[in-house]
Order: sequence, then C-alpha cells, then structure tokens
Amino acid sequence: MNLSEKNSILIKAEAKRLGFAFCGVSKADFLEEEAPRLEQWLKENRNGKMGYMENHFDKRLDPRLLVDGAKSVISMLYNYHNPSPVFGSNQLKVSQYAYGEDYHEVVKDKLKELLFFIQTEIGDVNGRAFVDSAPVLEKAWAQKSGLGWLGKNGNIIHKGAGSYFFLSELILDLELAADTPVTDHCGTCTACIDACPTEAIYEPNKVDGSKCISYFTIELKDAIPEELKGKWANWIFGCDICMDVCPWNKFAKATKEPRFEPNKGFELMNSSNWQDISEELFTELFKKSPLKRSKYNGLKRNIDFLIN
Repeated sequence: MNLSEKNSILIKAEAKRLGFAFCGVSKADFLEEEAPRLEQWLKENRNGKMGYMENHFDKRLDPRLLVDGAKSVISMLYNYHNPSPVFGSNQLKVSQYAYGEDYHEVVKDKLKELLFFIQTEIGDVNGRAFVDSAPVLEKAWAQKSGLGWLGKNGNIIHKGAGSYFFLSELILDLELAADTPVTDHCGTCTACIDACPTEAIYEPNKVDGSKCISYFTIELKDAIPEELKGKWANWIFGCDICMDVCPWNKFAKATKEPRFEPNKGFELMNSSNWQDISEELFTELFKKSPLKRSKYNGLKRNIDFLIN
C-alpha cells in the first residue's frame, strides 16, 4: 500500500468519526464533461434570477483555481434525515434540511476539524473547505468520488442510504488515492418527474432551477407569479416532493446529528400562527435556522401566497 492510499484510508476513518456518512476522493482536475452542460444550462436561463450561478464559471469547473496546486477533492455526505413527521398533512411545511440548525455552520465546523486533523497527522497540507457556499460543482465531485449517482431529480443518490444528505468538500494540495464512480440505478423509474408539480425536471437528470419550488420560496426575491397559485402543497420554505417519492429513500436512516433535531419553534406553528408570526418572534425562533436565508419578509411572502 502506497502513501496516497494510506492517507486516503486515514482521512476516511476520521471523516466517519466526525459523523460524515460517506467519504470519497477524486483527482482535482478540469471537469471536462460538465463544462458544456453548465454552459448550456446557463444559456437556457435555467438558473432564473440566480445570477451568482453565472459568476466564476472557470472556477466551478477547475478546483485548481480555488486552491493553488490542488491535487485531490475529498467529497462527503452528511445525513440530515428526520423521518418523524414534523408538520401535519394540511399544515404549512418546511423542507427537512431546514428542520435544525443551519447546515452551513454545522458541516463547516466538521470540515474544519477534518482539515486540522489532516494537517496535524499528515503534515504541511494546504486546503479549503466548502459547503454549498462557493463556486464548486458539488454533485459532479460527489459522483466522481463514488458517493452516488445523479438521480433524475438532480440529487446524488446513494444506493444504500438514499439522498437526504448535505454535500461538502475539502480541496487539498495532497495526493490521495482516488475512488471510482458508481453506476446509475434509477432505471426506468420516473417517480420524481411525475410528482414534481411545477414540471421543474424537464429531462432526466436536468432540473430547471427557475421552476423549482425551492427557487420560488428561497432564491426568488420578487413576487411569486400568480399563475403558480395552487401548484404546490403548502411548502413555505424549500420542497421535498421529489425526494419523498424516490424509492431509494426507503433505505434512508435517521440522522444522529443533535444539531439537526427539529427546531422547537415548529411546535408552535400551525397555519394561523405562521400567518401571524412577527419579525421579532421569527428572529427569536429561527436565529440559527436556514429559514433566516429567506429573511422574515421572504417567508411572509411565501405564507401569504399560499394562504391568501
């Protein structure tokens, strides 16, 4: 066993200890296959008003532009699944990923620990940690690292554990033994495509970001188009429809991360309370929550759109 293989094993063991469900490695190189796909997706305006997706095009495709001398991309999956119902069938609903504390903070803390471990145990290693907050094509790297395949709904699916995961990466100037991609196991299933109420999945594996419920409830800062009234079922922040219907998620296990336990504030929130929530109460209840991303005014807009 050579040094790059030993170091890969060492890092994966520490990632597991820190709570990451799966960890894989790929060579830090130009994403040749993804380049034309990203270019076409942007050209077709599938990003809607998410203008930031057009920024740093080269960096999204080449990790060596993010970390000098980058040699390896370590990709990780962190489980956030909470299978117990938090909202009743007729209640206003929030996506599972936003039940607990902001994942950016939780997962970033873990990544920093892992990077410190690598620098302590292996030596002079330069690297950066990423959690959905920089120009990194996370799903492409997760695929290359063997963590799963890209489902028809555009999410990474792990054969034994489903898709309720946060993706994250360490990009390092350290040579590591790379893993190999896994095969696609969606087959002829179209459950996610059939279930999407806004027809955001316009082709298998291709999602129109400008039609997704998560886009309307989080990313879009303007008024929600009136023609979408009645198009989705009570989602006020994010959407889980395409994942909830995915057959592979029957293998999903509950998260063991205490910081992802459902926010106690949700227990107070029936539809009437959501409608009457004040900015002060919103700030108090959800100060550590991903909900703060939409801000109070954005959440109120979503609630009013569904109720009025």
